[in-house]
Amino acid sequence: MPPTLASLVHHSALKLTVRAGEDRLDVPVRWAHVSELADPVPYMEGGELLLITALKLDAEDPEAMRRYVRRLAGAGVVGLGFAVGVNYDEVPAALVDAAEEEGLPLLEVPRRTPFLAISKAVSAAIAADQYRAVTAGFAAQRELTRQALTAGPEGVLAALAQQVDGWAALYDASGAVVAAAPEWAGRRAARLTAEVERLRERPAPASSVVGGPGGADADDRVELHSLGTGRRPRAALAVGTAAAPGTAERYAVHSAIALLTLITERSRSLHAAEQRIGAAVLRMLLAGEPDHARAVAGGLYGELLDAPFRMIVAEAAPGPSARAHAEGPAHPRGTAPKAAEAAGAPLDALTEALEAAAARSGEAVLVVPEGERLVVLAPDGGAAVGACADFAAALEAGRPAGGAREAGDDGELVVGLSAPAGPIAAAAAYKQAEQALSVARRRGRVCVEHEQPAAGSVLPLLADDAVRAFADGLLRALHEHDATGRGDLVASLRAWLSRHGQWDAAAADLGVHRHTLRYRMRRVEEILGRSLDDPDVRMELWLALKATSADQGPGASARA
Repeated sequence: MPPTLASLVHHSALKLTVRAGEDRLDVPVRWAHVSELADPVPYMEGGELLLITALKLDAEDPEAMRRYVRRLAGAGVVGLGFAVGVNYDEVPAALVDAAEEEGLPLLEVPRRTPFLAISKAVSAAIAADQYRAVTAGFAAQRELTRQALTAGPEGVLAALAQQVDGWAALYDASGAVVAAAPEWAGRRAARLTAEVERLRERPAPASSVVGGPGGADADDRVELHSLGTGRRPRAALAVGTAAAPGTAERYAVHSAIALLTLITERSRSLHAAEQRIGAAVLRMLLAGEPDHARAVAGGLYGELLDAPFRMIVAEAAPGPSARAHAEGPAHPRGTAPKAAEAAGAPLDALTEALEAAAARSGEAVLVVPEGERLVVLAPDGGAAVGACADFAAALEAGRPAGGAREAGDDGELVVGLSAPAGPIAAAAAYKQAEQALSVARRRGRVCVEHEQPAAGSVLPLLADDAVRAFADGLLRALHEHDATGRGDLVASLRAWLSRHGQWDAAAADLGVHRHTLRYRMRRVEEILGRSLDDPDVRMELWLALKATSADQGPGASARA
């Protein structure tokens, strides 16, 4: 504790006597200052014990003393020491009354106590307090370091909470609470997720001070600090206290930040090593060597390879603005890397979401970045698969109607999920995920599961430029024939195919004689140079008609 007026009054060598303000002696003293100026306020900073002999003051004038004391109190002076036996034999009553009115502590300084002795006592007490703070800070550093080595982040948080007499919480890259101390602080920390997300948007290192959003424990003061040395913070620390931390507490907070940053960066290096092992495991699985993959993985991925998993393949591509920079004939130096960053940002965000969800649920995931692609093995029905669906849904919700991309978007993400599979079927699962990815790309969707196209219809897949071009080319000769007014071969072909080649039923649909329909079908074969007896030809013609039916109007496609 810093020196107070009370500690100076109780100092046996100073022999100070209280003449006014006895109820305000517990205020801290920042310094002891001597000034005989009639107005020393311009030279005060606040928190001083002002020592005077009233050399230039009319200390017996009540009105002058009221103005003098009022200015001192307004400037933040915490006490006034008056030396007796120099200009006045005792403290003037006018000064005592003025101090009582303002509530400013007034101390009588005996002649045998020099002002220098009071200044030395204040200075020594301040130095002792600072020494105690530094010593306590070093002790806190040692304890926090010991906890970091023996108990990890949880131990650091527990020791920090004890040092600051408050609480502490650690957030992961997604803003979710990873650990908190004491245990009840987890609920308090969870309400600050939005503040943590705002902190992550600022370049590291960053910090902020926030209050409570409401509730019984909302009166605490919370400091938020980003953790990590990269461009984006890897984690964040929250420290809640009743008041601003003192010197010793500040040492503890800074030590915790340094230690948690080291832990985070060390975890980052270990994570990179795990990714290299994961890439090797994935290559073995895709090569049909599940036993070797298990041997290499060891216990790193828990039971992931012993239970059904989903293969997730995500792909990012730069948006129009980034692509223009990357592909332009004369883009300036440094522009292409920015385009690569734009493509990688969605994958980074997806990776953070999947890994954070898996960490919170305690499940293992295998994450392998592959350039502009991300391959993930996650337990079927687990938190990571759910987080992937939520992430995709959030992206879909942010798009305008129809799924079109916003003008100026810097990147896009498409995701394909396989059906549940085991290690022996990893290659098939990878192919399924790629197929689902292709469907998502063609349909303008963010995420497609392999089962979804099979549960729906193949017809939406025909909405592709290549398919439409094939259909237009296949049917062009028939449309040109009909345009001359020499028949209705396209409509007749559609009716005949829809009736599975039944002449009477198709002719009835068209309102013509079956012989007329037979003639038209022979003309179709002659014009196309293909036989309608071939089932492959009938299939291609039917799909071509379906692909172009939107251009034929509702009446023509009603029966199709």
